[in-house]
Amino acid sequence: MPGPSDTAELEARVRARPLPRHVAIIMDGNGRWARVRGLPRVAGHRQGAAAVRAVTRAARRLGIDALTLYAFSMQNWSRPADEVEALMLLLVEFLEKEQQELLANGIRLNAIGDLERLPARVGSRLESVRQATAGGQGMTLTLALSYGGREELVHAARLAAARGGPVDEAALEAGLWTCGLPSLDLLIRTSGERRISNFLLWQAAYAELYFTDVHWPDFDERELLTAVADFQARQRRFGLTGDQVTGPGGRE
Repeated sequence: MPGPSDTAELEARVRARPLPRHVAIIMDGNGRWARVRGLPRVAGHRQGAAAVRAVTRAARRLGIDALTLYAFSMQNWSRPADEVEALMLLLVEFLEKEQQELLANGIRLNAIGDLERLPARVGSRLESVRQATAGGQGMTLTLALSYGGREELVHAARLAAARGGPVDEAALEAGLWTCGLPSLDLLIRTSGERRISNFLLWQAAYAELYFTDVHWPDFDERELLTAVADFQARQRRFGLTGDQVTGPGGRE
């Protein structure tokens, strides 16, 4: 198992190269993490909340501008009522416990999705922390709650049509829930699945995708550094050729 010195060495290598400005994570595997340990699913969700705390700290320390976490999808409302209730309680608990750390580290809390569907106690606490941290300049932490990528695109299209004028790329961009955030650079999914599950469909058009078999509760600072290092080793072309990106003689 890698030790602290190995992690420090990896961090030094990562810091020496350009960082992704915006990283998003599909936090998958809480239930599987709990099942292999003979624990109830809620135990996996609770450990997953601890991973959110650790990864947020690591991303802020590394200097990433924006971190977006897929916390609860539109489709998750169809899960058993007791699990949904437990997730909402954990969200409130997280917001209450983390407000001071967010403030101390200059982290601005943001949220995207159909937030009106959230229970009143969740929505009010979320708005309270959003307002309290609005001046944060260090990093933007966005929680995707009651979120769906297709639903976001429908929302954006309706806004564009209601405003009049051409429904073009700029009009759609202006209506996205992520409007104002940097372009998505790196999309990570944990727990071995190789799909993006209705998450940031528009934003992921030119993002680099990184998949890991590690369950979300075990995803830590070193795992984040490993994902960023993998991103840094790739050549981003955005439709161009390799030579156009790197110049004559550039490597693929």
